[in-house]
Amino acid sequence: MKVLKFGGKSLASDLTFKNILEIVKCRREESRIALVISAIGDTTDTLENFLKQAKNKELYQADFEAFVNRDYHKNIDITSEITTLRKLYEGVSLLEDYSLKIRDQVLAQGELIAIKILTQALANQGINAQAVDSRLLFVTDNRFGSAQADELLSKEKTQSFFKNLNGNIVPIISGFIGQTEQGETTTFGRNGSNYSAALLANFIEAEELQNYTHVDGIFTANPDWVKSAKKIETLHFDEANELANFGASILHAKTIQPLVEQNIPLRIYNTLKPLNGGTLISANPTPDGIKSLSLDEDVALIELGGRGLLGKVGIDARVFSTLSAIGVSVGLISQGTSERGLGFLVGANDAEKTVAALKQEFQTDFLTRDVHKISTRNDVAVISIIGQDLKSFDKPYASLVKNKIIPILFNNSVSGKNVSLVVRKADAKKALNVIHGQIFGISKTINLAVFGHGLVGGTLIDQIITSAKSIAEKKNIQLHVFAIGNSKKVWFNREEIEKNWRTKLKKYGINYTISDVIDFANTNHLENLIAIDNTASSEFIENYIPLIKNGFDLVSSNKVGNTVSYEFYKNLRQILKDNQKEYLYETNVGAGLPLIDTIKLLHLSGENITKIKGVFSGSLSYIFNTYSIENKPFSEILQEAIHLGYTEPDPREDLCGNDVGRKLLVLARELDLQNEFEEIEIENLIPESLRQVKAKEFLQNLHQLDESFHEIKRNLSADEVLRYVGELSGDLHKSKGILETKLVRVPINSALGQLKGSDSIFEIYTESYGENPIIIQGAGAGASVTARGVFGDVIRLALR
Repeated sequence: MKVLKFGGKSLASDLTFKNILEIVKCRREESRIALVISAIGDTTDTLENFLKQAKNKELYQADFEAFVNRDYHKNIDITSEITTLRKLYEGVSLLEDYSLKIRDQVLAQGELIAIKILTQALANQGINAQAVDSRLLFVTDNRFGSAQADELLSKEKTQSFFKNLNGNIVPIISGFIGQTEQGETTTFGRNGSNYSAALLANFIEAEELQNYTHVDGIFTANPDWVKSAKKIETLHFDEANELANFGASILHAKTIQPLVEQNIPLRIYNTLKPLNGGTLISANPTPDGIKSLSLDEDVALIELGGRGLLGKVGIDARVFSTLSAIGVSVGLISQGTSERGLGFLVGANDAEKTVAALKQEFQTDFLTRDVHKISTRNDVAVISIIGQDLKSFDKPYASLVKNKIIPILFNNSVSGKNVSLVVRKADAKKALNVIHGQIFGISKTINLAVFGHGLVGGTLIDQIITSAKSIAEKKNIQLHVFAIGNSKKVWFNREEIEKNWRTKLKKYGINYTISDVIDFANTNHLENLIAIDNTASSEFIENYIPLIKNGFDLVSSNKVGNTVSYEFYKNLRQILKDNQKEYLYETNVGAGLPLIDTIKLLHLSGENITKIKGVFSGSLSYIFNTYSIENKPFSEILQEAIHLGYTEPDPREDLCGNDVGRKLLVLARELDLQNEFEEIEIENLIPESLRQVKAKEFLQNLHQLDESFHEIKRNLSADEVLRYVGELSGDLHKSKGILETKLVRVPINSALGQLKGSDSIFEIYTESYGENPIIIQGAGAGASVTARGVFGDVIRLALR
């Protein structure tokens, strides 16, 4: 005989209910079967809510009548169950209280109703079925709410029942409930129907227990919370037992042992996909390694502390004897040293009585001040990694810390093969995703918020869309853009971003503050957060600190954050250090060229950099490279650069020299120099008369630039060309260097003189290299190049 167990979710919809009927027909043809079922859908929660409402004198009657008149209750005689519920609720309402015994009586009615419904449905299909109240089979102790079966008596009753059962009848047995020898209704606790099914399988020595639920089997993590979770094909009983003990939702903590005793395999099936293999749990050995992660949020942390307890013998014994006396089971345990402290987990429902009992036990110690604290924390959850040992847990732990998740308690099992962490409940699902991605080598998800979607930002997003699949295949990294915004509006995106993002941004963009972005990330448990600043905004950099404090790394093409006051610059780096976050900005200077990294490495290695000189602006590079060799007015060359997109819409942003000055300041600060922007000597190429006019007027009067630049060009010798350069010099061991930007004449055969197009070039002079500088040269302008550089910074962060 096989035992088939169906969960409440499997009974909750027309589709799954029809599937159950088909499964029963199919399995019945293979062998004799017995069914164990749970209450339908949300019945248990609904009945308990009515109980609480009755206790609080709230109006529950209308909702109760709606429950009675649910469609699947029609044409079924459930008068007895409904009458029982009415009387119990009325009594609770009068007393304004209820016991666990009353609660068990109430909740039991859900299963009793369910067996009648399924029995009738099978009869309508021509299947001879019989509803069986499991209280006739299972004798338990009187621990209401978490009863334990008396296996000898229960086995005797069960075997007697099946011995007298007609072999053509399919018994439909209520899960979850039993009764004491005195006839009092008890329950096995939440998910106790699995335990009922395992007991039944044991007592009748079933060939197999099949558990039909709403998922395809047991996964490496709950697939509702971890999208990358994978199904586990096989598990050993011991591994399944660990999962059950640590809160796996489809296994009851007491389920496995009855099966082990009789070596009865357990197979987890999806009710909607019964032909799929599911997960097989048996005595057969499985390969070593990490099997699964479980999350239990139904826990509370009890903390006991006191300096006066240090060195005292028997404290732990007093604690656990007290808990044993009130029937409370203890989960993870952690002990302090310098100040005597004890922390441990109990079920959330046991927290209040645990604290009360301990305060009673230690009341004298409170008076002598040996104990100063016995408290509870309900905002916690426990994550357990089955099969994990400490020697390979360094990366998952580091990744948790990087995501600003600091475990409250840490526990390694005696076997050394299971690790458990207690974290804040608000961080639990995020932590689950972080750990899962690390230990299973499944694609790590990097969640991106992109601010600024103009030329550079828009190009970056398009590049991410184009490259996402290739990066996932080659680097095991999933890039997810969850927010796209500018200074006013943001669009939040839960799905994979598509090419029509501009349309969606326009349609669904909303006004926001940076807190909205942080709240969205927290609410959706997003891990590995990176904020990308592609604005040129001096206001947006004020968002950097709250983003860092809330777990975001930063990538920026915006130079403002590195070129405002030195005080802000140093404060930002201290906050990055305090929060263990990173800030990459390779594109601040040289677009996508590896300049900043090179300077950082030289400086960190102790190399004495004596001077940095170069053409920092791709736009000014194009303008003067072209103007120096072509016989065209300056205004015509400038117009070409505007048309090609090399300059800002208002080219004065380039011609004033401030952009080059900012880039120079970025490099100076990489060398720990404390210069301020105002200290840079900047040559402004815009005539005084055109500096304050509106952009439109400036663009209409570009010809006014021609005469002065013609005069400069006319004074060049035949082997000279013009270049607008930035130069950092002086004694760079001191707190400040000399920073200059200027238009200069250089030999056409020099490195600067041979520059072409919009390329940038940088000469890094060092003590070791003497007069032979390190030269870095390449494309220094253009949205595509800059966006690619930003993209490179994102990937570097993702790989760390």
